[in-house]
Amino acid sequence: MTTVTTRTVEYPADSLTMVGHLALPAGVERRPAVLIGPEGMGLSAVERRRAEDLAELGYVALAFDLHGGRYLEDPEEMLARCMPLLADPDRMRGIGHAALDVLRAEPRADPDRTAAIGYGTGGAVALELGRDGVDLRAIGTVNALTTGRPGEAARIRCPVWAGVGSEDPIMPPAQREAFTAEMQAAGIDWRLVVYGGALHAFHHPPVDHTTPPGVGHHPRHAQRAWRDIVALLAECLPVTD
Repeated sequence: MTTVTTRTVEYPADSLTMVGHLALPAGVERRPAVLIGPEGMGLSAVERRRAEDLAELGYVALAFDLHGGRYLEDPEEMLARCMPLLADPDRMRGIGHAALDVLRAEPRADPDRTAAIGYGTGGAVALELGRDGVDLRAIGTVNALTTGRPGEAARIRCPVWAGVGSEDPIMPPAQREAFTAEMQAAGIDWRLVVYGGALHAFHHPPVDHTTPPGVGHHPRHAQRAWRDIVALLAECLPVTD
């Protein structure tokens, strides 16, 4: 296992002071970089651990913040913040660009070799960066089959991988169809993996607070989805010595 170093980074976005988690691999050379977006509740130990997992694989990784350093345990508060955000592509892009600027400014990160992955709301932010024409090598999302403004998916410049639970009531079959139709019409190199029997946020371990209906952990599929994301990065953004 490589030696990983981490630090907290603060930066402005969405009229807030965001608090991200940066993980760096061993060594001093530049490495490909990955932006990691959290579920709607906000940055948690889950995404911080994923950043460290990627650093162990040789990536510079930044798990970004959505709520100014807060984790929103109350579902009503979370939805009150996230629903307007998800309805405003420009706000999502602003949050994504601010985090991406921090990541690309890191001396260990290769600014020309970056990818964006994310879960739920954080995945929607990653997709909006693509729709904004950002030069990314890959976009990977779980529980984030959001569609964008008409025609803007054609600006995505990289492969898109998406994972979703078959029983996710927040991303039902109609939403899957709308998302895949948008990707196909734009000529994107896209993939959708449907994990049988999984609910929304199936990747996220159980929490000790109330969650919205339709949310539930699926340990096997959580592991599979992570392996699929790592495989996407290995294909599109390989780490080379």
